[in-house]
Formats: sequence, structure tokens, C-alpha cells
Amino acid sequence: MQYSQKVLDHFMHPHNVGKMENPDAVATEGSPACGDQVTVYLKVDDKTKTITDISFLSYGCASNIATASIITDMAKGKTLEEAKKITWRDAMDALDGLPPVKVHCSVLAADTLQSAISNYEIAHGLKEVPNFGKATIEEELRKIIYPQVGEDIISLKMVKYIGFQDGEVTIDMNIMKFDQWRDNIAEEIREHLQKYPEVKKITINFP
Repeated sequence: MQYSQKVLDHFMHPHNVGKMENPDAVATEGSPACGDQVTVYLKVDDKTKTITDISFLSYGCASNIATASIITDMAKGKTLEEAKKITWRDAMDALDGLPPVKVHCSVLAADTLQSAISNYEIAHGLKEVPNFGKATIEEELRKIIYPQVGEDIISLKMVKYIGFQDGEVTIDMNIMKFDQWRDNIAEEIREHLQKYPEVKKITINFP
């Protein structure tokens, strides 16, 4: 697997690593069981809403560490509104690209940053806790990357139907049985949705 020099540099010498004492916000996404997990810590100036300090802990591969390193660099010194505009594509481009099967690492890093910002805003009354529904499910599915091409499964029209009723999520997928990534995608869908207390059951249907 070919990595850019920037990925290797951030993997070998990551920036902003370590658990932060008394952070203003923290978020963890992913899980060690699935091979990737990132925690992001924030210090935020209460008046200017600027991220004055940021750090991370990573459990995962070189791409996981490198993307967390670069995205914390990108967020430091920015206001919350500016940092909210940082995307996984920005992180990937800043690293001169990632192999398609590793694009999900960039999504995880960006997702964790945005979750930390959201947690800060909720804790400080700047944002209400969103109601869980189909829109939340679709938002989570947009974070799941089809490894072969490095695009999300919503944009690729791999999701035919999303349903949510009485705690049960139903998702109809357009991925054939012979697709080598089908089980990986199903596992990621469950990982993204089972963290919500509103979700009691997840049913994923394939052709």
C-alpha cells in the first residue's frame, strides 16, 4: 500500500498527541474492536469561541494517526464556525491523498472533530440536542466510505431505503452478494448507528 510522504511524516511524528487535562469538550468515535478509534480534546476561548488548544488519542493504523494529526493542526487557532467547515476531503488533500481503502480514516478524524465541537456547543447552550430520525441516519451513512472508490455510500446510491420506527432502523442496500466489501459496509453501518440510545434494533437488507 502506497502512502504519501506527508502521511508517513504525520504517522512517524504526529502533532498534538495526548490526553488533555480539563478539556472544554471531548469526543470519541469508532471502536478498537473495529480497528479504528479517535478521541479529540478541545480547549475553547469562551469569548471568541476560538480553539486555543486541541489534542487527540488514536487507536488504529498509520492513516488513522496521520489524519487525526493533520486535522488537529487544521483546527487549532480557528473559531468553532471555521473549524466546522473542515471536511474529511480537506484532511485527505492536506496529506496529498490516501489509498481508497483508507479514506474512512479521514472521515473518522473529521467526524470526531465535529462531534467534539457539537458537544461543546450543546454543553454551553449554543445548540440543542438534535432529535434522532431518518435525517440523522442518513447523515451517519454519509460518513461510510465504499473502499474501492473512496466515496460515501449515499452519494454512490448504494442505499435504497431508510426507515425508522419504534426503535428499529431498517436499511435496504443496493450491494450485491458477490461484492467483497458488503460485510464491511454492514459492520460499519451498525457501528455508526448502535451508539444512539434511540436505536434498539438494526436490520440491513441486501439483494
